[in-house]
Amino acid sequence: MYELTVEGNFAAAHQLRGYEGSCEKLHGHNWRVQLTVRAGRLNQIGLAIDFKLLKKRLGIYLAQLDHTNLNELEIFQRQNPSSENIARWLCRQLGRDDALAGVKIGRVTVWESEHSCASYLPEETSG
Repeated sequence: MYELTVEGNFAAAHQLRGYEGSCEKLHGHNWRVQLTVRAGRLNQIGLAIDFKLLKKRLGIYLAQLDHTNLNELEIFQRQNPSSENIARWLCRQLGRDDALAGVKIGRVTVWESEHSCASYLPEETSG
């Protein structure tokens, strides 16, 4: 099994509803996102998938989050835009992306600071 990882970034504000502390107030992060995919085979030139394609597809979804107040996005109207929920949303979006049909999403990790991150693994790779 092969694993490939790419990274991307976005800047956004959020607040955690129901949180008792400073994160309940509107604040921002420069988020870092790692996408790891898995593949059992290589293509005829020895690649599981082109890194450029992975970065491009990740960038499409990060652009939807970049320079927004995450709480105002429809996807976070009923759930907090926590690192955990952002990672799950990205994982699900990427998992449905036809351009990535040759690989399986292994993990999406969302860093909200240099020392704090959350990862989401799709059901078929967790456990």
